Amino acid sequence: MESGCTKRGTMALVLSDPTYAPREARSLFDRMASPFLRDKRDLPFLRLMALLTATVVPTGVLLFLPGPFRWGLAALHLGLIIYFLGPFVLMLHNTSHRKLFKRRFGWMNLYIPWVLGPFFGESPMTYFAHHVGMHHAENNLSGDISTTMPYRRDSIVDFSRYFLRFFFYGSVELTGYFLKKRRNALMMQFLSGEILFLGAAVGLFLVSWQATLTVLILPFVIVRFGMMAGNWAQHAFIDRNSPENNYRNSITCINSTYNRRCFNDGYHIGHHLKSTRHWTEMPGELLSNAVTYDEQGAIVFTGLDFFGVWACLMAKRYDFLAKRFVRLGDLAPQGADIITLLQSRTQWQEGRGASSGRHAPGDWDTNRSLQERPS
Repeated sequence: MESGCTKRGTMALVLSDPTYAPREARSLFDRMASPFLRDKRDLPFLRLMALLTATVVPTGVLLFLPGPFRWGLAALHLGLIIYFLGPFVLMLHNTSHRKLFKRRFGWMNLYIPWVLGPFFGESPMTYFAHHVGMHHAENNLSGDISTTMPYRRDSIVDFSRYFLRFFFYGSVELTGYFLKKRRNALMMQFLSGEILFLGAAVGLFLVSWQATLTVLILPFVIVRFGMMAGNWAQHAFIDRNSPENNYRNSITCINSTYNRRCFNDGYHIGHHLKSTRHWTEMPGELLSNAVTYDEQGAIVFTGLDFFGVWACLMAKRYDFLAKRFVRLGDLAPQGADIITLLQSRTQWQEGRGASSGRHAPGDWDTNRSLQERPS
């Protein structure tokens, strides 16, 4: 449903991303499932869980059955993984921040990360440990092991360095982070999931290397690439003078098919402002605070998702990004100044050149400052 609109001066903001609207007539599935959930707005997660259990799980298991390897079934399974990857990861994301099932059914919260997760290349507990336990605590600053600040964020060479460092060394760095922070319980959860996943991959490789490649290894590579490309875009446009400011170190993408499929993941600024905000509330938060977003110099794109933003950065298509830039108010730049702003946010690197203490060319000219809320 259309989320609504707000207007400030001559700037109108109309959103078509999903919000919650109670159904007048609930299905039998909804009536049976609701008593288990902490929040009835999360029924779409339960439907997705049921769909994945009926499709991805059996096709993955069938590939390990004795007999000639079924390459057609392997192609079908991998196609399902790629098609449902975005919705699954964002379901995992949301249920990592907000538990899905009520406390007395708490054991059911393990189903997404421990049963469905490995089929999508997600080793159990790694996502929670990295994203909730580390990334939100550090907010893409220098203590964040996945920070984008040391890299030029429109460089395919720098992105390659970023991805390869995470892929081959990320687990070691995350372990070191938790040791330094003395978060031993979370470290052990992360390491147990990582070791069990990799151990299962080695064991199953001896049973069928073709099935293991299809069911575990390829999804593992695909999802880790996708998560780092997404994080790169989410934190590509950073104001060098206030990299801790959530309005200026993250972006928001509105009115996209991606938001409709992936539970409003495009609202990354709102998510960092309050990480437990429900996904159906994200459009309303932007509508209510559009003036603040404008005053704080937030970057919002329409009709794009994070992977579109990533592709534009890799191709240095600032002209295309500028066409998708949303002017939220009178303070926002116009015309060629939009490209200047976008470049000023991506082309500086932490540790290379001191901050001038002034706004970069094309940036918002405002001295207002809001106290940052913890994520």
